[in-house]
Amino acid sequence: MGSACTWEPRGSITIHLDEAGGPVPCTSEYGVWSEQWNCYLSRATPQPPASAPEWEGHEEGDGAIYECRMPTGGLQGGVWLATPPNAADAGPTPGEVAQIAVERMNLRAVEIGMSPDPDGPGVVALPTWLWVQDPGEQTFGPITRTASAGSVTVSATARVERIVWDMGDGTQVVCTGPGTPYESRFALQTSPDCGHTYTRESGYQPGQEYTVTATSEWVVDWEGAGQSGSLDVDDLSRSVQVSVGEAQVLVN
Repeated sequence: MGSACTWEPRGSITIHLDEAGGPVPCTSEYGVWSEQWNCYLSRATPQPPASAPEWEGHEEGDGAIYECRMPTGGLQGGVWLATPPNAADAGPTPGEVAQIAVERMNLRAVEIGMSPDPDGPGVVALPTWLWVQDPGEQTFGPITRTASAGSVTVSATARVERIVWDMGDGTQVVCTGPGTPYESRFALQTSPDCGHTYTRESGYQPGQEYTVTATSEWVVDWEGAGQSGSLDVDDLSRSVQVSVGEAQVLVN
């Protein structure tokens, strides 16, 4: 994910071009980055005498004094800490903050649109149309959310890259769009972008029905804290049962 920490120059100190702030490594030769103190912390060697103001009234042996250095190495002073700092104190990485933004999206599986309708029988050799019923930002995207943690703010955008339709008969249909809803005026045409034709009736299946599953595969791009990246998110699926029979031919 890259650097997880951000330096924010503060106070009235003159900032040089190489001291303009921004992302910094969470550990360096100067110690461990602290979001709280806005500097790298490392144990002072030797420790200041007990009379030094950095002890803030604490006795020697009660915690320790740590040097506080800017990313450029400049010493800001000393601070007292009860326990040693560690990399976890730096806070979450931008990628982890992006994950928080994704959780706020409340992404959902698509509602399945089909013709013939799952409640009615399909027919072998006749076109089946597939589409996303009422696609919205939470079921198809794009959707953007922002999250912050400490000094890190990240904006993430998610969208469905493709939908994989498992038709239950051993075939899969991959559609990169939401599909086209069927209308009666299309008659027996095949779908222009997302469809399937069954070649065998479903009577041999358990329950005499095919299980049709639509799995939406999402992609997430994020940027923030001077960085950018992508995230993997779990695929989301929804299923319906479909009965497919042979066409009946009447002979007089």
